[in-house]
Amino acid sequence: MKRLLIPLSIIAIPLFGIILLYPWFKTPVLSQDAPARAVVPIYTCRIVKTYHHDRAAFTQGLVFDGGYLYEGTGLEGRSSLRKVKLETGTVLKKRTLGPQFFGEGLTIFGNRIIQLTYRSGVGFVYDKNSFNLLKTFYYSTEGWGITHNNKWLIMSDGTSKLHFLDPDTFGEIKTIIVHDHRGAIMGLNELEFVRGEIFANIWQEDRIARIDPGTGQITGWIELKGLLDPSDSTRNTDVLNGIAYDSANHRLFVTGKLWPKLFEIELIRQE
Repeated sequence: MKRLLIPLSIIAIPLFGIILLYPWFKTPVLSQDAPARAVVPIYTCRIVKTYHHDRAAFTQGLVFDGGYLYEGTGLEGRSSLRKVKLETGTVLKKRTLGPQFFGEGLTIFGNRIIQLTYRSGVGFVYDKNSFNLLKTFYYSTEGWGITHNNKWLIMSDGTSKLHFLDPDTFGEIKTIIVHDHRGAIMGLNELEFVRGEIFANIWQEDRIARIDPGTGQITGWIELKGLLDPSDSTRNTDVLNGIAYDSANHRLFVTGKLWPKLFEIELIRQE
């Protein structure tokens, strides 16, 4: 049998083309040669106060409003919407989602609570006081976190993208890519709007990104590794998730999935 001989030029030309196109196959990097000044500040925290948190709550969304916490929990068959007394962790009101839904982030816009679901492509709008369902809406991505800037809803889908939505029609207004000087930041999860910035949990990481809502640029990192003492953990204790902000008193709260504690923290910038 004859050996098949392939001219070297036939191999070299497409190979050369692949080499030229190689950067297009990589994850987009917004700045390859970042100057030193592009490195963003790092924050740690001081625990101001510790509160009880329901260890059975798989926290997906957290909001502080009118002196109370509103919490969305996840997992099929266990997902819920809750109104919680901050000082004691007591659940004052609860609405259970259908067993087919995996509850995700929530926010409060006016007198409405807006709650996402994970992969169902459906969100729910409730009356804040009664928890009665007012309407449903739909989206084509996964639903992870949601907050608002008093004008638009801001939604994450687990990627580096944030979607800005009309709060009445839920139509998409625009999107931004969250990035630092090295490139896009994946895994954006639970969101909170804090004094002009978006705070975002990064899935499976013990840190929170501070994001410029206009550009998507990371403006700081909040490092929270070790916030929950190992003695408070069990084999079921999951990741950091849940950010709430008391705008009237400038208090910042964080917790995690199946955590027994919720923390009020004060940020400390590292030099």
